[in-house]
Amino acid sequence: MAVQTLERPTRLYWWKEASLAIAFYVVYSLARNRFGSHRVEIGEEPLHSFNNALRIIDWEQALHLFREQQIQSWFLDFSIFLQFWNTFYGTAHFIVTAVAFVWLYRARPALFPLWRNVLAATTALAIVGFSLFPLMPPRLLDSPDLYGGARLEVQQGIEPYGFVDTLEVYGGPWSFDSGAMQKLSNQYAAMPSLHIAWSMWCALVMWQLTRKRWARVLIVSYPVMTLFGIVVTANHYFLDALGGLLTLAAGYVIGRGIYEWNEHRTARSVVEPVDAPAPTP
Repeated sequence: MAVQTLERPTRLYWWKEASLAIAFYVVYSLARNRFGSHRVEIGEEPLHSFNNALRIIDWEQALHLFREQQIQSWFLDFSIFLQFWNTFYGTAHFIVTAVAFVWLYRARPALFPLWRNVLAATTALAIVGFSLFPLMPPRLLDSPDLYGGARLEVQQGIEPYGFVDTLEVYGGPWSFDSGAMQKLSNQYAAMPSLHIAWSMWCALVMWQLTRKRWARVLIVSYPVMTLFGIVVTANHYFLDALGGLLTLAAGYVIGRGIYEWNEHRTARSVVEPVDAPAPTP
């Protein structure tokens, strides 16, 4: 009896993906309420996230990486330019990831479970990072608002860093000042940067889906544009970006492990008898 291996077709069940998304949102909400900016809404000072920001700045200064404010200052006279990057920061993160997700399923369904798992594991690890290391982003360091660090700078005798909240000053498609955004967002979810982790995930996925040179140039440029966008809008530090890459690497290891375990568990190959040729007289 010979062995014929048949690959079980990969199927996307909407209820399965929706359940996964809901589960992640519930976990994120719990993490936000326990560790994130919601704590400020109930009267706590953002001291923990502010002190973590000071740690990041100290580490970057030791590594000669603390150049975010200088880079932002080069572009503060160009309002339309910054409005574009505010829009890019707030929309591309979701749109490009959704496009890559659907494109992967339609073009390479056999690869879909692996990279879906990688994205899920990366996002889960990031949620853990937000919970354990709430971090005030650069745009809030000098802000006198509820979530800002201006009061703490005065208390600790620290000179303002000079960052500008470009979304507040120049505008964009949304605002953290709206009641809905304050309820949905964790303004201290900066480490690791999911913008960087997801953009690199998109690049790795989409690179495998096309051989067109112009398309691959755009694919490679997307994480680079994302890095520039998170810095020029003062939403992240450079070390947040490094944290995003490390989180993606760990997410790949975990996601691949889950994928291989599931492949073995479900025994995707089936054994069928194949008629052997009649013996030659």
